[in-house]
Amino acid sequence: MIIDIEKCEDCNNCFMACKDEHVDNDFPPYSAAQPLHDHRWMNIMRRERGSGSLMDVAYRPTPCMHCDDAPCIRAAENGAVYKREDGIVIIDPVKSTGQKNIQKACPYNAVYWNEERDIPQKCNFCAHLLDGGWEEPRCVQACPTGALSIVKADDAQIQKMVKEENLEALHPEYNTFPRVFYRNLYRYNRAFIAGSVAYGADSGEECAKNAVVSLVKNGRAVYECKTDFFGDFKFDGLKENGQTYEVHILLATFPEKILTVDLKTSINLGAVTL
Repeated sequence: MIIDIEKCEDCNNCFMACKDEHVDNDFPPYSAAQPLHDHRWMNIMRRERGSGSLMDVAYRPTPCMHCDDAPCIRAAENGAVYKREDGIVIIDPVKSTGQKNIQKACPYNAVYWNEERDIPQKCNFCAHLLDGGWEEPRCVQACPTGALSIVKADDAQIQKMVKEENLEALHPEYNTFPRVFYRNLYRYNRAFIAGSVAYGADSGEECAKNAVVSLVKNGRAVYECKTDFFGDFKFDGLKENGQTYEVHILLATFPEKILTVDLKTSINLGAVTL
């Protein structure tokens, strides 16, 4: 599955389609019925970045990652969790009874506990539908913006796509090798530096268009852009690691402006007057 953060608008169609398919519906041997409440097999996470007029909100749909090295499989007993040849990870609704360690093993918190049935449960990629001839799971079918899609390809083709399209796995440091990849994940897990450049009060104008703004780190410009019609600029995709940057602003005969930023999280520098 490929999830495009930039296209998700938090409509929750994927979440509701999953509920519609699985609540009160048993699909042996794929899954038992999902409870009406508490389970979010497609969990949409939200994050706000920045402040004021220069901020954004991103949504991250988060299903089971269907990992190649799945911790839930290692934690299961009696083959209660297994990976199919097509890459889908299935929790057996009978064999997994009482095995709460399966739920606890998932580092993505994508496995939920069904108290009534005493079993762990999660997204099964609508395997019962795919095996019945469907081309995609319900969540993908219901997405109106194309934020969710699936690709059927071998490992070499997938890795080529990952490289060419700059796809990312969620929390690669877990070393679980997920089969879910994200596009534009920086909108959720990276930081930006933004601001607005304005002329002084005596100029008769406000927004400074086409000012050259450089982001400098360790004495070297790493990014450069020009302010837009509103005088705005933005450098995105930066790591939230407390590194220090300098923002250099140049326009015509005005003296160069230099601001120092100790980046911990996304920041709006506000109006910078020339």
